[in-house]
Amino acid sequence: MWGLVPLFWPLLKPAGPVEILAHRMVWSLGFVGIALLVLRRWAWIGELVRQPRRLALIGLAAAVITVNWGVYIWSVNSGHVVEASLGYFINPLVTIAMGVLLLKERLRPVQWVAVATGAVAVVVLAVGAGRPPWISLTLALSFATYGLVKKKVNLGGLESLAAETAMQFVPALAYLVWLGTRGEATFASEGAGHGALLAATGIVTAAPLVCFGAAAIRVPLSTLGLLQYLAPVFQFGLGILYFHEAMPPERWAGFSLVWLALSLLTWDALRAARRGRAALAAAAAECHVEPLPVEPLPARGAR
Repeated sequence: MWGLVPLFWPLLKPAGPVEILAHRMVWSLGFVGIALLVLRRWAWIGELVRQPRRLALIGLAAAVITVNWGVYIWSVNSGHVVEASLGYFINPLVTIAMGVLLLKERLRPVQWVAVATGAVAVVVLAVGAGRPPWISLTLALSFATYGLVKKKVNLGGLESLAAETAMQFVPALAYLVWLGTRGEATFASEGAGHGALLAATGIVTAAPLVCFGAAAIRVPLSTLGLLQYLAPVFQFGLGILYFHEAMPPERWAGFSLVWLALSLLTWDALRAARRGRAALAAAAAECHVEPLPVEPLPARGAR
């Protein structure tokens, strides 16, 4: 779903990116609100409102994901699908870099090589295009920051999205009302089909997150990480094969370096996972205690 979503945003024209973004915020809250009512998962709300620090973090997450959503919608509807896909390819590299800079995490040598390769890729793409790949960098930085903040908030996927869209709801609705007073809103003026598509932005936003949350408790983390590469792969393929965006040699070179960096990261993560499992197995073997011999029970009737 995440990989095929570039096919959806162009269907919402002639609505502009900001109007689409506002509808996405409003209808996402409606969708997750219904889901929470069906699941009867609302006890967390009372606990959350009594914690100002977590509320502030959710406000930050809402602001960051607003930037991410807005830039992504604009980039797709402006013919920059390939550059948008690059943002999600380099997102793991940016996340690792933020872990080092902000959380003082220590990297393994292969991870350092991967991050350095990703940095070189950005330079190659910037030189080739004559400008920094700001769409890719904005998407990667905003989504990496969003992930970091959500880690601090420690809420479930559906609950977190509900809290974030609740904070987005009032300004988004106010913008749509203001747009309507100016006669520039397209929700009602472009027919029922267009209005239904704008309302469907809530489903398009929330449904993949619900599926992701369900998968996270059923699929091994290493497999889940690999599956997340499918979204930018699909987006990249759509950009070239469906939207027919240009891929000059310097862009191929930059993408190839990014893919090399991701291959190194994946190989290192799988190797670390295997070593971790081997170490656990060895520790379990060392801690194994042979059962004590059990004396046979006396025959029935014996003293």
